[in-house]
Order: sequence, then C-alpha cells, then structure tokens
Amino acid sequence: TARVTRNGGAGMEKALSNQEDLGGDRGMTDDIFDESYSEKEGPKPARRYVWRNIVLMSLLHFGALYGLWLIPAAKPVTLVWGFLCFLLSALGITAGAHRIWSHRSYKASLPLRIFLAIANSMAFQNDIYEWARDHRVHHKFSETDADPHNATRGFFFSHVGWLLVRKHPDVIEKGRKLDLADLKADKVVMFQRRFYKLSVVAMCFLFPTLVPWCFWGESLRNSFFLPAILRYVLVLNATWLVNSAAHMFGNRPYDRNINPRENRLVTFGALGEGFHNYHHTFPYDYSTSEFGWHYNFTTAFIDLMCLVGLASDRKKVSKEAILARKTRTGDGSHNG
Repeated sequence: TARVTRNGGAGMEKALSNQEDLGGDRGMTDDIFDESYSEKEGPKPARRYVWRNIVLMSLLHFGALYGLWLIPAAKPVTLVWGFLCFLLSALGITAGAHRIWSHRSYKASLPLRIFLAIANSMAFQNDIYEWARDHRVHHKFSETDADPHNATRGFFFSHVGWLLVRKHPDVIEKGRKLDLADLKADKVVMFQRRFYKLSVVAMCFLFPTLVPWCFWGESLRNSFFLPAILRYVLVLNATWLVNSAAHMFGNRPYDRNINPRENRLVTFGALGEGFHNYHHTFPYDYSTSEFGWHYNFTTAFIDLMCLVGLASDRKKVSKEAILARKTRTGDGSHNG
C-alpha cells in the first residue's frame, strides 16, 4: 500500500509480503496502492464547479452555525439525543461503509449489516456502494490525480473542495475498473442504493427531528437544527478531516514515504479513524490501529458485536509485522 523502495533482510521482506497478501484472503486487493499508475503528462483538466453542491453546502453550514446559537435554548435531553445521533451516524461510516464494505476487514451478520446501512443513511455521505468504490480508489491511487480527494491539491480540496467540483477523469476511469462484485452481491448494499434518497430523508432529517419534538416536547426549530442539521455537519467534517488533516498533520511511525499521518484530534473526532499512517500501511486491519480500544470507539463497537455473535473474522496484523514495518520504513517516532 505504500510508495516505498523495499530494503532490508529477506526474512523481513517475506514477513511484510505475507501480511500484504492478506488482501487476497479477503477476496480483494483494490485497497492496496498501485505503484504502476502514473499521472498523464500535459495540462490538467479545467476545474468545473458544481454550483448546486456549493450552494447546498453553504446553506448547510450556515444552518449548523444557527444550530450552535440555539444550543443554550435546547433541553438537555435534546443535546444528549443529538450526541447519540452523532455516534449512530458516524458508526454507519466507520464500522459500516469503511471497515466492512470498503476494506472487508471483518464479517458482519445480516442484522448488523442492516443496522449499519440504516446508520449510514443517517450519515448521508453517498450510498454505501459509491462510498466504498471511491474509498478503494483513494487507497489504490492515493495522492494522485486518480484519488478523489487528493491531499496534494491542498487542505480545502481534500476536506470539502473535492465535493464542489467535477471529478478528475482519472478518478472516474479507475473507479470503473475496480472489481466491485462483492458490493453488488450484497443485497443490503444494493437495497440501500435503490432506496437511498428516501432513506436519507427519513433517517438523516425526519427521524432525528421527530423524536425530540414528539417525545419530550422540544421545539420543532431546535429539533431540526440540532439533532438533524448541526449533528449532520459535525459528522461530515469529522469524516472530511480524515481526508485532509490526517493526510497533512502528524507523525508517520509506520511509513514515512506516504502522506497519511497519525493525528490524535482526528482520531478522537472520527471515532478512531485518525490512525491514518497505520491504516494506509495496513488497510485490511479491522481496528485501523495497533492500539485496540485506545481512542477507538469503532473498534470497541466491532469487538462488542463479535462478543454478542453479530460479527466475526476480524483481520489483524501481527505485532511482529508491525514492528518490522516500523523499523524498516517508519519515521522513528515510535521510539519517542
């Protein structure tokens, strides 16, 4: 998964190779970096703005600012409900679209997949099929023209700007060439994709709004702008920070030759997704980290699901392989 020149002893190389081959055990390798890709020579395509997205994102963030102003007037139980909606919708991305469907890093039962698909609709960040496809392209062609949110184009672009312009042609081309048979074969994924717009209206906006309004008499204004709009914007930005801040700020203890970093603030806000240098080095690890539950709510959730029999087959990198990789390609910060 890394743009590195491999060196060192043959035993270490074999250990690393064996770990990287784990991608084959999952029936996919499309989240492993493709070192054969090269960007096309010549001028870059003209930037084409998507004005609908620009207007909607602007209105959404203004609505979130208004929601912040309303916080003192809201009932405490409404704020607790908003936090619970944040956790639920974030898990739809982290434990669902990311760790199950993008990387196949563990297996989930049908009830758990249905739950995470519903939570994913609450997060409203494109349907699971499209999210997983773009994320696999991101890993396979990280920091190139074929990366949907290429961080070398700047913080704003990798954070939200990539959603405000048309995709680079290489992103579209490479996305079409991925093997997405596993996603197409998952009836939960395809059902959500078929009814995505309806599910978003119901789960992202109506459900978070109606619960406080109907059950404890919160005002409709507070119910809409806090658990729905403000919560939605916070989840969006927590996810986007993984693409932006976690590709620019932090240390690189596992692979100093790639951009993704370990970023504690992103880890905390994104429920464990900020161990990003580790994740791009070992994308198939279900925990996205070597530290278990440390700042990693998503890992704790997955472990709980395994404990109650709703999940299984967690993929994990051995401590020996992690240490070997740190020693060979890390920036030395793990010794600090």
